[in-house]
Amino acid sequence: MQQIKHWDILLRNQVAKKEFINKILNGHADGELEHFNTKKGILFSDLAIEHFIEKEYQYDSVEAAPETSRQLRTFSSGERKKAFLKYCINQNPDFIILDNLMDHLDLHSRKVLHIQLEELGKNITLIQIINRSTDLLPFISNKRQINDNSFVLNSLDSISNTRTFSLKAVPKPITTIEYTDTVLIQMNNLKVSYDEKPILNNINWTIKKGEFWQLIGPNGSGKSTILSLITGDNPKGYGQDLYLFGKKKGSGESIWDIKKNIGQFSTAMMDLFQKNHTVEQMILSGFFDSIGLYIQPSTLQIKLMHEWLDFLNMNHLKKTVFINLSVGQQRAIMIIRAVLKNPPLLILDEPTEGLDDENVVLVTQLIAHLAKETNIAIIFVSHRIEAILAPNSILELTPKPTGSEGKIKIQN
Repeated sequence: MQQIKHWDILLRNQVAKKEFINKILNGHADGELEHFNTKKGILFSDLAIEHFIEKEYQYDSVEAAPETSRQLRTFSSGERKKAFLKYCINQNPDFIILDNLMDHLDLHSRKVLHIQLEELGKNITLIQIINRSTDLLPFISNKRQINDNSFVLNSLDSISNTRTFSLKAVPKPITTIEYTDTVLIQMNNLKVSYDEKPILNNINWTIKKGEFWQLIGPNGSGKSTILSLITGDNPKGYGQDLYLFGKKKGSGESIWDIKKNIGQFSTAMMDLFQKNHTVEQMILSGFFDSIGLYIQPSTLQIKLMHEWLDFLNMNHLKKTVFINLSVGQQRAIMIIRAVLKNPPLLILDEPTEGLDDENVVLVTQLIAHLAKETNIAIIFVSHRIEAILAPNSILELTPKPTGSEGKIKIQN
């Protein structure tokens, strides 16, 4: 029996991934992938899952997991991937394109998925498309890299070492948000349930000025719930022993009292910034918490914007349209925008997901620099342990029937 030939393809962020995938699925592949032009393929990706959820919702149908009588949107993120992968297999394709399958999955889920894919690969050809070299599958021998939109498959042996970025001293803020206490956030025996389903149980967490935390836990363990409690967006904080920047939740504080102390980045925020604003407009708008620049900035604000661009070695990009930057450059600009006013707390929710190796280095070096040179407390949320980052402490959530419990690990 002839062994099935699988592919691991590493893509740089500047590659038009959607166009490349469509070439294969529509029978227009070149070179080594040309033989797929006569084969039936299907795409497995987060975007494909989203489109499928929309379809089921629109037509009030149950297609991905009919044996459960549940629409795909009712599953957790890990369960969705499992159910949709089963749906893809049931379509009897000759090959499946796996688009960044490991993104947003915890370490245990990745290990389980590796085993499932190796078993699946005994019967169906797999083409895995990834941005991170750490996501390469050991059982796949054909490994290639695409560097540009010529879509030429290069040998992985030709990969040069990921370069580092030379960052300067962190610019001094114009003003600092005044907060004198050492403790920023304090949770005592916090419990959260939704519709009688326990989510968090007895969470005790104190965040102090200048600390660098990583928040980890399996999918569905309550990380987003904890973040929403800290930002004041979750009403479940009322009536609990929860202190946000010196005030007990529900003691008369406004949402602005909380949010003025927090700089925040999440990948979901990127959808808000899709217009033709330049890089300098994007940064300056952070002074006014606006999407776009509609107020004339001061001379000092413009000066600080230039200092931050110098810090990133990106001053030559100041007139560039933001959405034309690399994904990593966009993330770096958004993080800078979040720290312009030197907030006591910075929340970074999966800032490295979807980045290629080079852009991960840019973003993680920036975060490490901010952790070392400022007194801003940082909460870094990620399933991945990034080599460049060294958080002081880790809060790990572990799901249990009574709700996820938190364990604090102090790093050396």
